[in-house]
Amino acid sequence: MFNLRGSRILVSGVSGPIGSALLPALKAGGARISRLTRSGSKPQASSSDSGEESIPWNPQQQISPDSVSGFDAVVHLAGESIVGRWTDDKKSKIRDSRVAPTQHLAQALAETKARPQVFVCSSAIGYYGDRADEVLPESSSAGTGFLSDVCREWESATKPAAAAGIRTVQIRTGIVLSPKGGALGSMLPPFKFGLGGRLGSGQQWMSWIDVHDMVGAIHHILKTDLLQGPVNMVAPKPVRNVEFTKTLASVLSRPAIFPVPAFAIKLATGEMGETILLGSQQVEPTQLVTSGYPFRFSGLEASLKNVLGK
Repeated sequence: MFNLRGSRILVSGVSGPIGSALLPALKAGGARISRLTRSGSKPQASSSDSGEESIPWNPQQQISPDSVSGFDAVVHLAGESIVGRWTDDKKSKIRDSRVAPTQHLAQALAETKARPQVFVCSSAIGYYGDRADEVLPESSSAGTGFLSDVCREWESATKPAAAAGIRTVQIRTGIVLSPKGGALGSMLPPFKFGLGGRLGSGQQWMSWIDVHDMVGAIHHILKTDLLQGPVNMVAPKPVRNVEFTKTLASVLSRPAIFPVPAFAIKLATGEMGETILLGSQQVEPTQLVTSGYPFRFSGLEASLKNVLGK
């Protein structure tokens, strides 16, 4: 069984909302952290007082198995933000930052002499596509569209690690509620000025997770040997967009009376808005629930109050 205390863990994507919350929690649990970063030309100690090692890599090139040898766990979170208009260039950056780097890392882990016990790799509930009111456990099929295709390729890129006998988990992440940006950060400005409201019809499902539960669930995955394959990283109670916006406005003590029509969202943000803001995914965290993960925040209002310090 995986023991956090004293373990060596390699983490990529440490500067994002998830990575920046995960690292302190892992270190508090007694783990020794190494960062997989783009900077530098050879492994070196971090400039911070933490003494963390920084292992440089070029995500588009093969990585030496020796440079990733001897870790007890690897958590791969790196990837280009999906926020922004999906031009051909942006789509290439989204795909290229996920698929090839994951394949290179998985292959290196498979070939290293001292393999990790577990490889946790990011994915997203975008895997399922727009599914209206369908309930989506991990066994649900992939959807259609750009983001679904990327997620399917992204998860497939982890196969070399799994084939080598490394317990491999793809974490299909929903909307992460964090005070450090992400989807919630982009929603806050209009709501703080009382200009928020439902998006489109407001009937689309939003599957969310508090960043504290995101971190807790990754820790749970690391130590739970039976968990492998896809794991939905969402809270047990998804909500429709109209409920999400009303709850957010209420927590901020602001009205939510300015709905944004679907056509305006499509006009302003294109395919990204149609997929991310108007798409509907009612996702169930079946694997987390059945494996006994104790959600700290299963209700939206409590999570938002916690995240926003209300």
